[in-house]
Amino acid sequence: MLIEELTRNAVDLLPAGGLERKLEQGRPLRVKLGIDVTSPDIHVGRAVPLQRMRAFQDEGHTGVLIVGDYTTRIGDPSGRSAERPILGDDEIEQNAREYVDQALLILDPERTEVRRNGEWLSTLTYADIVQLARTTTVARLLERDDFANRYGAGEPISVSELLYPLMQAYDSVAIEADVELGGTDQLYNLLAGRDVMEAYGLEPQVVLTVPLLLSWDGAKMSSSVGNNIPLTMAPEEQFGRTMRIPDDLLRQWYELVLEQELRPGDPLEAKLALARFIVERSHGPDAAARAEAHFTRTVREGQVPEDVPEAPLPAGDPVHLPKLLVDHLGISSTSEARRLIAQEGVRIDGEPVAELDIPRSRLEGALVQAGKRRFMRFQPA
Repeated sequence: MLIEELTRNAVDLLPAGGLERKLEQGRPLRVKLGIDVTSPDIHVGRAVPLQRMRAFQDEGHTGVLIVGDYTTRIGDPSGRSAERPILGDDEIEQNAREYVDQALLILDPERTEVRRNGEWLSTLTYADIVQLARTTTVARLLERDDFANRYGAGEPISVSELLYPLMQAYDSVAIEADVELGGTDQLYNLLAGRDVMEAYGLEPQVVLTVPLLLSWDGAKMSSSVGNNIPLTMAPEEQFGRTMRIPDDLLRQWYELVLEQELRPGDPLEAKLALARFIVERSHGPDAAARAEAHFTRTVREGQVPEDVPEAPLPAGDPVHLPKLLVDHLGISSTSEARRLIAQEGVRIDGEPVAELDIPRSRLEGALVQAGKRRFMRFQPA
C-alpha cells in the first residue's frame, strides 16, 4: 500500500518525513488511538480515525486501542468551554466494554491490541506524577485555545484538566507508540505525546490527524448533542439519519466515511449509497436492504411500515406523551419530544396531536408515529 493510502484524509502528518522513516525500519508499527468512554457508543465520526488504524492493520501493523477508563475520570478538555462531568465507575466500565465491541466492527481483531490506561495510570505515585509534570510548563499548557479562552474569560480551569494532556501523552510512553491517530481537535494532545516520549528517552511518535465529521446540523458529530449515528444504532434509524445529511456535506462524508470521491450525479442516489454502506458495515447487507425498504415506505412514500412493533401501554390515565415517546420511540429527551409535538411531528392513528397528556382510551390499540420514521402500536396492558 502506498503511503498516500495510509495517510488518506490526513490534515496533520508530523513531523514531515517522520512516517516514512518509521516505515523504513521494516517492522510492524504500533499505531495508537485512544478513546475516552464518556458515552456508550462510537459514532461514524469517531470511526474515521478507526478507519485509518484499519488501513495500517491491513499492511501488517498493530493497532493499539487505548480505552481511556482512567482519563475518563478527568475528562478531556479539548474543545470544551467548561469542565466535563465525571462519570461513575459502573458507567465507565459498561461504556468501556461496549466501546471495544463497537471498535472491532471496523478494526481487524487479529491485529488489535486493546489496553486500558488504568493499567499504568492507576499505578503512578506522587513522585511519578511530579516527574511527568516536569515535562511541560503551565505557560505551554495555556497556549491551547480552549484553556486560553477560558483563562482570558476568567472561567475556572481545574488542575486535573491541565494534567489531562500529560496523562494521554503518558499512554504513548506506556505502549511505546510509533504513530498516534486522532481528530484535528486532538492535535495539541498528540504533540504533547511526542514531547513526553522524548523526555522519557523514547523515539517520539508520528502524529496523524483527520478532519472532524460534520453532522446534518453543520456541527461536529457528538453523542452528547444527539446529532450522531452510532455504529450499533438500529439499521432503520442509521439509514434515516444518514439521509438527513445536506447535499453540501456529501463530499466530506464520501471522503471520510466511504473513502471515495463523490462523483457528479443525483444527490439522493449518493445519499442512498452512503446510507447502505453505513448500515451494511454494522449490520450486514440484509439489514441494509430492509432499512432502505423501510425508509422508502415510510419517508419517500409516506406509508406505515409493514411490521410495526408493539408495546404494552404503560399504567396511568392520562398518559404523559413526551415520556411515552422517550421510553418507547427513541426520542432523546422529553424536551425534544415536546418540541416534536409542538411542530405537529407526532401523530396518533394518523392525526397530529398537540396535547401532552393523552386519555388512556385514545392510546389503547393506537398507532403512534414520531417524525417520519418512528412507529409503535400500544396495546392495553
